[in-house]
Amino acid sequence: MRLLIADDEAPLRAWLRRLIGEAADAEIVAEAADGDTALALIEELKPDAALLDIRMPGLSGLDVAARISVPCRVIFVTAYDEFAVQAFEQAAVDYLLKPVTAARLAKALARLPTAPPASDALLRELIARFDGGAPATAPLRWLRVGDGDGVRLVDVAEVDRFEAADKYTALHVGGQEWLLRMPLKELERQLDAHVFWRIHRGTLVRVAAIRTVRRDLMGRLWVELRGGGAPLPVSRSYAHLFRQM
Repeated sequence: MRLLIADDEAPLRAWLRRLIGEAADAEIVAEAADGDTALALIEELKPDAALLDIRMPGLSGLDVAARISVPCRVIFVTAYDEFAVQAFEQAAVDYLLKPVTAARLAKALARLPTAPPASDALLRELIARFDGGAPATAPLRWLRVGDGDGVRLVDVAEVDRFEAADKYTALHVGGQEWLLRMPLKELERQLDAHVFWRIHRGTLVRVAAIRTVRRDLMGRLWVELRGGGAPLPVSRSYAHLFRQM
């Protein structure tokens, strides 16, 4: 089976390359870091299947799938939570949820020979759902994060704070920290706004985790969390959240 991998994150491409290298009857014929390159390589090399990240520079994975004109099955790779991926499950389109595990990849590859190609109507629906930024139907409850060679489920209700880290978001639970491959802005749309407050451009805190809010001699607000750690600054833009506290 000839495969193409498209993802803008080099570490994820390397991880998929390793997993595919361990799979029987599977080889990688090309890799791409953006959607436009992925589409060009698919049209030129005609792989049996393509593993497409949903969010990439240029064309998204959904856009690439909608424009493929040669026979090629598609497996979407996504960091969306369990509410959002219901769209893929209901549409019988296979997907891999990041961080990808060997067992889940093997299951997806086993389905490929008999999997029907996605219809144009289905792809248009998925593009409208995901690229259009439609919110999840319910607040996010669980987060899947990498934990060694496995995956850990973290209850959102246990998270003390989220902090922006480039394309990633660092989530802090007590003294532990994990990286989630999702920008803070995108994550915020899936959280309950009554449970998590943005206190700074790069920080969300769980309201119930706040122990005290203090004002320094310069009039700036600082949040101290029940789990300890250094006080967190509150931007003036969000100071109004604490007027009634």
